[in-house]
Amino acid sequence: MKYILLSIGLLFSTTIYTYPIDGYQYTGIDRLLYQYKVMQDSTVDTKLDKGALLNLTDIKLNLLKNKSSWPEEDRNLEKKLQNIFRYLEPEYSVSVMDITNPNNIRYAGLKENVGYQPGSVAKIIAAMGLFDALYKVYGDNWEDIRAVLYNRKVRGNEFVVYDHHTIPIYDIKQNKYYKRKAEESDVFSLYEWLDHMFSKSNNGAASIVMREMLLVHIMDDYYECATQQEMDMVIENSGKAVLSNLTEDLTNCVLESVDIDGDEYRLGGFFTSGAEKYVPRRGGSIGTTKGLMKFMFALESGQVINERISLEIKRLMYLTDRRIRYASSNSLNDDAVYFKSGSLYSFKPEPGFVKKNYAGNRYNYMNSIAIIEKQDSTQRKYMVALMSNVLRKNSVGEHLALAKRIDDMLSE
Repeated sequence: MKYILLSIGLLFSTTIYTYPIDGYQYTGIDRLLYQYKVMQDSTVDTKLDKGALLNLTDIKLNLLKNKSSWPEEDRNLEKKLQNIFRYLEPEYSVSVMDITNPNNIRYAGLKENVGYQPGSVAKIIAAMGLFDALYKVYGDNWEDIRAVLYNRKVRGNEFVVYDHHTIPIYDIKQNKYYKRKAEESDVFSLYEWLDHMFSKSNNGAASIVMREMLLVHIMDDYYECATQQEMDMVIENSGKAVLSNLTEDLTNCVLESVDIDGDEYRLGGFFTSGAEKYVPRRGGSIGTTKGLMKFMFALESGQVINERISLEIKRLMYLTDRRIRYASSNSLNDDAVYFKSGSLYSFKPEPGFVKKNYAGNRYNYMNSIAIIEKQDSTQRKYMVALMSNVLRKNSVGEHLALAKRIDDMLSE
């Protein structure tokens, strides 16, 4: 399989300008080819912020030389955070880490150990699980891992349903780009399923990523040449309890490897009801801003499995699609943003209450993590984990405003 990938690489051995927009050559993700063509057409508005146009070689891990342990709380930074959040609802938690100077990392958090339902932020754990499974088979040979991500195409089946999120489709031959919901008959490479999960937060794609994590673990290196029918039979014949226990073990172990425990960040199960027919949940998901910050700290230090995989996860988090929530602040337009957000809300009967999206009265979670790299003269780099559960109110406005206030705070 790696030789097929090498041939493709030779055919497209042109200069790479941005990632992931023209990462199509490197990953085979069709969406990127469309966006690259649009960007190259001077008559078309790309609708991408300046900060979305970094070169491939510009994306680096910022703490590789940092050998220190978790930093102590910076009291001055904590006081500034308290001033920002003083007049907001109490159902907010935040952690901020300034990593501009790796030798003088500043960290502060408010209610950093309070647990929330992380929603789609937990999809990061799904990616970690898949990469860890591949690492256990191929070790530090990144090109062998990339060959599997590039060449291994798998069908969605029932695991993709149900999900209201769309996925991007680019018909290269017809030069037609559109978005639709994922279908059971869809066949994409692992790289494309990962991109659907990160760029569009597609729940079905996240369930596929988790399913393939299980299959890689069970089938070892035979996975890369197995037929779809053989893989389907493994899922059908392994037994629900076995797959459920294995999912819990694999996701917990990869988090424990970076010193994140189950009370700080945890994935309770798959993201679609179709997947749960085969792999039942073993509990709920949870996230704290400290747990999420621990992930980002480990990522920038190259400790999420290994340095090369940490870099690839960071690339997958790099925003080259429409920015939302915290990341949509105009103060970040020119900055590189590596991002994942998630929301989950629910309703209960309440006299006079009118249901609105993202304004649940039973629970109303809205969460984001962001790595910000300023592209101005300051070259400031910092990380933010923000979680909230403000009932009956869409908190997107506050999240957007907080992005600017935190950015301003760190510029003082």
